Amino acid sequence: MLETRFENEVNTAPAHFRLVSAYAPTGDQPEAIDTLVEAFQKGAGRAILRGVTGSGKTFTMANVIARFQRPTLVISHNKTLAAQLYAELKAFFPDNAVEYFISYYDYYQPEAYLPQTDTYIEKDASINEDLERFRLAASHSLLGRKDVIIVASVSCIYGLVSPEDYRGLMIALRPGMELPREELLEQLTEIQYQRNDYEPRPGVFRVRGDVVDIFPSYATEGIRVSYFGDEIDALQSFNTISGKVTGAIPSCLISPAKQFVMPRSQLLDGVERIKAELSERLKELDREGKLLEEQRLRQRTEYDLAMLSEMGYCTGIENYSAPLAGRLPGLPPPTLVDYFGKDFLCIIDESHVTLPQIRAMYNGDQARKQVLVDNGFRLPSAKDNRPLTFDEFDARMPRILYTSATPGPHERTVAEVEAEQVIRPTGLLDPVVEVRPLKNQIDDVMEEIRAATERGGRTLVAALTKRSCEDLAQYLADVGIKCEYLHSDIDAIERVDILGRLRKGDFDALIGVNLLREGLDLPEVTRVIILDADKEGFLRSETALVQTAGRCARNTDGKVILYADEETPAIKALIALTQRHRERQSAYNAANGIVPCSVKRAINEDLQVMPGAESEPVPRGKARKVPGSLKVDGRGLPMEEVLQAMRDLEQEMRKAAESLEFERAALLRDELKTLRKTYGLDG
Repeated sequence: MLETRFENEVNTAPAHFRLVSAYAPTGDQPEAIDTLVEAFQKGAGRAILRGVTGSGKTFTMANVIARFQRPTLVISHNKTLAAQLYAELKAFFPDNAVEYFISYYDYYQPEAYLPQTDTYIEKDASINEDLERFRLAASHSLLGRKDVIIVASVSCIYGLVSPEDYRGLMIALRPGMELPREELLEQLTEIQYQRNDYEPRPGVFRVRGDVVDIFPSYATEGIRVSYFGDEIDALQSFNTISGKVTGAIPSCLISPAKQFVMPRSQLLDGVERIKAELSERLKELDREGKLLEEQRLRQRTEYDLAMLSEMGYCTGIENYSAPLAGRLPGLPPPTLVDYFGKDFLCIIDESHVTLPQIRAMYNGDQARKQVLVDNGFRLPSAKDNRPLTFDEFDARMPRILYTSATPGPHERTVAEVEAEQVIRPTGLLDPVVEVRPLKNQIDDVMEEIRAATERGGRTLVAALTKRSCEDLAQYLADVGIKCEYLHSDIDAIERVDILGRLRKGDFDALIGVNLLREGLDLPEVTRVIILDADKEGFLRSETALVQTAGRCARNTDGKVILYADEETPAIKALIALTQRHRERQSAYNAANGIVPCSVKRAINEDLQVMPGAESEPVPRGKARKVPGSLKVDGRGLPMEEVLQAMRDLEQEMRKAAESLEFERAALLRDELKTLRKTYGLDG
């Protein structure tokens, strides 16, 4: 069996990134690219790219990656911006492995205990299958190739199976190799694939005589293994909907179907370590006279041990990750960062927000788990299933490029070089900033939205709380203004969809709190309105105002309106910075004969994470299915999009049937039949 495992199969050739773009660097970009690449080539470990909104920081990042030629981890502080970066970098590097790695939960309630009220809150989560596939694809690419760019949220600092264990479970296949069919099926089962001869879906395989069809959990195409006796006769990729072969495969690697998986022998060794830890902990609780906690821990852990021994899995298995992996107490867990090796580039986008987020993860996690341990809900080793501390994270980064219009104190302290971008390739100036009194601000906002809409623009409105977002959106809707709200309670895929519909003009104004700031690329936005701008605090700090104001810096009609009765230091700083930038930008335009023009970006280059999946609007307050109810007429679409739509329709149809929504399932079935007939795929 061992000779079929993944042994030195990783592509050891140097990374080769090829940047594809119709544009060349311009303005401040060439100097910034040269400065950063030269610094990294000479061994610099930390650098800053300081750039105003619309100056093309993402294009500069892409050029640095292409010139420096190293695997790259791009970390973003929120899922919406990560989706945008993923889409942009995937367009810049079509021949390379650009992957997307964020938390795969649509909903997540961590396990917790409140001693004051004796309330135990059980872990509750809803896993998004599409996001899980993206995560698995990221791990697969990192272990199989060098030309990899991963766009991730801060979830990349949380524990995973070690890359060595994950690599050891990968199955290498090639035509001509000796591997009995039964042995392949056994290996697939060991890495959490399930046999299902009737329902093709990610993470299963089916057997038809001498043919084994594998549906990888990390890909949209299947792998067909054809046998001649005990020898693999051919490897082919095929479309999972039509079954049509799309090409021959010279060799392939099959990664595990789940992120957390390990060999049976290692699992059983881990069970013994858990038993030993349980025995010691029960003695401690007995000595302390904590009889209730002792009984609780014994009952819960012994049940989990029975599940692990019999099923290979238990609810909350991540709490046993340290003993299962044989990791000593206190040691940091392996994370996605470890899959990169030692020579890579890390880009931290909007670093002034992302770094504090990374820094905050560890303490909150440990405080919650310590309460669980003290009260007999978990073993002490549960605390070792944790995110990296900031120092652990920083030590694992051979080089970091911080990008932000407003770098924080940490970046300015550690950076060895700084590149600045103030000039926009489009010649656009920083938007005009106007301060208006608070009196009648909502009435004034309505007039501004209507005026912007008449000129074909969109409006962003920044409120102070989630409740005020929702209330204002409802009020504006009641008076006939088409608007939506956006805040952190809305899942990642829906956020992307909302921003895409804003660009298309499905509605005119978007109200948000803190998600309308860093990095959102919305060229159609001509008005940014900041309510209660003189309420000093985090949401109205200099950094927050600068970032929010930048959302309309991609349009020649851009204007920022702040409602305030007094000019706070943050407001004065914003006005001064904007004026300084405008003077430099105007001088550059005059010297080079540049006429400012708004950014133009086709709608089909939207923030889509899943190409070809286009969601219908769903009324707020109702659950949004992912990727959404697809309405496709079967005409004028690229075949790739049609096949993706059919996969999505079939998945939604099965979910409807499982929920006993048979009428909806029948409608989706008929729609699927229409598509198959239209494109000749009904045979």
